Amino acid sequence: MGCVVERARLSNFLLLMGILQKINNLFAKKQKIEKEIANLQKSCRHLKKSVRAVRKSVDSTSPSIRYVCNECSMILGYPTQQEKDDFLKE
Repeated sequence: MGCVVERARLSNFLLLMGILQKINNLFAKKQKIEKEIANLQKSCRHLKKSVRAVRKSVDSTSPSIRYVCNECSMILGYPTQQEKDDFLKE
């Protein structure tokens, strides 16, 4: 019986380690992608911008209205109240 329990524990441990490894790999990929996006946005000249609704953060459910570059999607600033009102009417 002890051998069966040990095998089950080992199996669970290996399963958790596999999940942890996958999560770590995903975080590494995410970091690489975010760095690449930041570099692209840094090199962009931001010649055209528009008012858009964007999320404040990944877990945010309420959008914020901001100026966003049409080329690279970088948040550039805040529109005036009149620009916000016009955007919301569209």
